[in-house]
Amino acid sequence: MDTPNIAELGFHVIAKPIGPICNLACAYCFYLEKETHYHKGEQWRMSDETLEQYVRQYIAAQPEAMKEIDFAWQGGEPTLMGIEFFERAIEFQAKYCPDGRTIRNSIQTNGTLLDDDWCKFLRDNDVLVGLSIDGPADLHDKYRYDKQHKPTFDRVIQSMRCMQKHGVDFNALTVVNRHNGDYPRRVYRFLKDAGVEFIQFIAIVERIDMAEDLINVQPPADRDLDKIISERSVRPEQYGRFLIGVFNEWVRNDVGRVFVPLFDQALAAWMGIEPPLCIFQKQCGRALVIEHNGDLYSCDHFVFPSYKLGNIHEKSIAELVNMPRQVQFGRDKESKLPKQCLDCTVRFVCNGGCPKNRILQTPAGEPGLNYLCQGYKMFFNHIAPYMEAMAEELRNQRAAANVMYRINAESKRIQTERAMAGEPIRRNDPCPCGSGKKYKNCCMKKI
Repeated sequence: MDTPNIAELGFHVIAKPIGPICNLACAYCFYLEKETHYHKGEQWRMSDETLEQYVRQYIAAQPEAMKEIDFAWQGGEPTLMGIEFFERAIEFQAKYCPDGRTIRNSIQTNGTLLDDDWCKFLRDNDVLVGLSIDGPADLHDKYRYDKQHKPTFDRVIQSMRCMQKHGVDFNALTVVNRHNGDYPRRVYRFLKDAGVEFIQFIAIVERIDMAEDLINVQPPADRDLDKIISERSVRPEQYGRFLIGVFNEWVRNDVGRVFVPLFDQALAAWMGIEPPLCIFQKQCGRALVIEHNGDLYSCDHFVFPSYKLGNIHEKSIAELVNMPRQVQFGRDKESKLPKQCLDCTVRFVCNGGCPKNRILQTPAGEPGLNYLCQGYKMFFNHIAPYMEAMAEELRNQRAAANVMYRINAESKRIQTERAMAGEPIRRNDPCPCGSGKKYKNCCMKKI
């Protein structure tokens, strides 16, 4: 098999300019511990020299056909670097970006440090913001608190309002955990009512033993997952129910109005297109992470010494991403799938999920089963008829949002037939008005 040139295919790097340093101490943060991989007293700030090298090499390594180049900034908490750092980053981008290509920047933040100055900068430079928020206050503050264990919800909401006031483009990044995972509609409606139009749902899966070998962990003989997974981690079936709950609300009311990347990924698969998100692609290895000092790692979830590819001050990014072991890292995602996954009816959309979560064995004893497998199966099987309907609309050059009218029309038809047959409308039936809500939560109140 020919070795692919990852640089020629295009790749993405997440930059951690302040490493794992953060002003919060969220209970489930997997990156705070990365401080142990560096020397005590490390200067946790990306220098101007490293910043310029990174920007220059990253732009130069992208294929000429790629006309839009994305820079993603994360942490820790990247806003601790200050506005001036990102002003310099944009200056370097302008210096090294050839004519005819566009630079895009995004930043992931806990939002607690955003103010008017930050929001003006983000708006003026068209920076997309990923804001971490896990739902209303009682759900958000369960695990997202500062170093004094004080809640952060009010500060996050304040920053959201500030971004909305200044017209900053932002997404909500919502971690689904054991606590908020039982409230899908509440979380979704809260975010929608707050004016959020783009919502990413991220399942928290924390191994109790965070050893370097993240994959192929043998579970206990009694398959008691709580012995290897933290009490904060969402349970597989719970995650499936959560996604189904959100989807049922979205597909009846918000298609084309609220955007959930996970649903877009699924629709791509039903259209016969390999999902573009790395966790659902057949192979990975093209989404890497660079630390504050220029160290490049295979993946954001594999920042361990054995997955360090090198440093950009010693070898170029283009050389590092094409190292044989990085190519193999990407291929392993497909080649190490157990037979249960190969035979699965929803493999075309899941492709085994993220290798970081492949910590179980199948009932047949094969390693490499994704912890979230049961949840994915529940969800993808549930949405299949809806996705087929939306795909049909798109193939006929119609809007996917038409599925809402089809669903609601069918609901009205069923309710009409029941009414004509003299059957009463029950409290928990879909409302005959077609709102998508239960009768007790809609027209029953008016009556």
